Amino acid sequence: MDKKTISRDGTELAYARAGQGPAVILVSGAMSTGGTVAPLSGLLAHRFTVLWYDRRGRGGSGDTAPFAVEREVEDLAALIEAAGGEASLYGISSGGALVLEAAARGLPVRRVAVYETPFALDEEEARGRAEYSEHLTEALAQGRRGDAVELFLRLTGLAEEMIQRARQSPMWAGMEALAPTLAYDDAVMAGGRLPRERLASVGVPVLAVAGGDSPRWLREATRAVAEAVPQGTYRTLEGQTHMVDPNVLAPVLAEFFDQ
Repeated sequence: MDKKTISRDGTELAYARAGQGPAVILVSGAMSTGGTVAPLSGLLAHRFTVLWYDRRGRGGSGDTAPFAVEREVEDLAALIEAAGGEASLYGISSGGALVLEAAARGLPVRRVAVYETPFALDEEEARGRAEYSEHLTEALAQGRRGDAVELFLRLTGLAEEMIQRARQSPMWAGMEALAPTLAYDDAVMAGGRLPRERLASVGVPVLAVAGGDSPRWLREATRAVAEAVPQGTYRTLEGQTHMVDPNVLAPVLAEFFDQ
């Protein structure tokens, strides 16, 4: 990230910029930095001015306590200002919840695209999210960052054997470094339930995309987003999972943002 901007509360945000044309800002999900969405930027830069950034508390960006979802929305406002005062937004996973909230709050956003924002649609899923939030808060309060990461990985459905392998891998230290930001994504998800009333206030076109090989509940949650917003479209990418191939996703986003 070679550029810096300052959010309303004074937090320094690291971002990168490429291309020319209408502005598009890429927003990563939990346990990730701007580098996660960087490959997508190169596939869009021939038609758009693309910005991607490290969300607060991650990578090259700073952080300011106490955290509130409003601060992350203000971060996006600062990025939009850096982009020229208006932008379309793309968010993956919990990053999708953040860009939808930004649009609902009336930021100068043209269009919003999300990929598999993992909202809960039934009571069992909602109870599981509530338990996750409780245990995550406890683990982070006690400084048990590794346990917090494990909780998140279990929430994603990763098998215990894979979790224990991850603990022994070189990448684990980096994951523990990001662990405190799991609370930020948990707050952005606001309990995990699909926020139908909030989504109904989004006044811009929304494209909700899911992978055809992703779990059924993720596809249903994505479709529900499209149905909850006034101007929503649902799309499935055959053969894709939550780890979507940027080469498959980019043309779909370009077509939508170019309208």
